[in-house]
Amino acid sequence: MPRVKFIGGPDGERVVEAESGITLLELAEEHHVKMGSACGGVCACSSCHCWIREGEDSLEEASEAEEDRLDMGFDVRPYSRLGCQVQVGDADLVVELTEESLQTWYNEHPEHRPDKG
Repeated sequence: MPRVKFIGGPDGERVVEAESGITLLELAEEHHVKMGSACGGVCACSSCHCWIREGEDSLEEASEAEEDRLDMGFDVRPYSRLGCQVQVGDADLVVELTEESLQTWYNEHPEHRPDKG
């Protein structure tokens, strides 16, 4: 079973095992990783924007719809992907959460904001 390491969030790094075929967003939600999902994971926004730091070559190429949505994102890089569209394959991955995704997650869960007080 491949391992996915989520980095860049306020909780530090989290390594989880993943079944092939699950999306990064589904995996993040399953393991309480702070990846945003304003549209619910249907490729209608860019809130689950992340950077694939390792293992990108093992993934299917981004679809035209995903690339169109990434055009709406902030700080898009050559290794940017949408967590709702990336399906885990057979290789390990390192996924960095973007500020865009983290901010969306906190907007969806304001009770967890560090400055809520």
